[in-house]
Amino acid sequence: MCRLLLVKAETKFSIAAELQRFATIAAHSKEFQGHGWGCSYLKNGAWQHYKNIKPIWEDDLSGFDESRLLVAHARSAFKDEGIIIENNMPFYDDRYVFIFNGELRGVRIAEQGRIGAEKIFNFIKRFNHGSMLEALTRGTEIIRKRSKYIRAMNIIIAERDRAYVASFFNEDPDYFTLHFTQDADKTIVASDPLPGDGHWQNVPNEAIRVIQ
Repeated sequence: MCRLLLVKAETKFSIAAELQRFATIAAHSKEFQGHGWGCSYLKNGAWQHYKNIKPIWEDDLSGFDESRLLVAHARSAFKDEGIIIENNMPFYDDRYVFIFNGELRGVRIAEQGRIGAEKIFNFIKRFNHGSMLEALTRGTEIIRKRSKYIRAMNIIIAERDRAYVASFFNEDPDYFTLHFTQDADKTIVASDPLPGDGHWQNVPNEAIRVIQ
């Protein structure tokens, strides 16, 4: 299963510095997170996207500049299959960026997508009639009802001025619990606490949060 990162701040921060810390938790995860990685960040009000099939800890991160919003994903491919850069997250459209960590079994939804995570992204967007919060709430509710078993379903969706975090898991809370730290300037959500920051708290299981 994968590792997730969201950094949202009022002032610009170093993307490279945050990715280096994210690379540390990915490299030391109990599950292998080296099936490629990707990130999306805002630059001059527009989304920029980057993906690499290398593990994040083997990539050169020094070329990334500054931003007020960063979303990153380190991949652990299900059954070590489909390891191609096109399957790397984030998935995105013109407005939204999506990352996912989890495992669903026996899902009964008909949706377009290369892999399960992209199908979940597209399915949630079906319910967006002006509110991504309502779409995420409704979409995940239906997915839960139409799945035989959900090991975990952690989701982060970002748009230019806010982000949405959904946490759900049925096992292994030490691994699947999302964590966050927040001060007056910056909010960080990550699969594991990043090195160097204190005051991390858990995102409660079955919670959906908006970060503005």
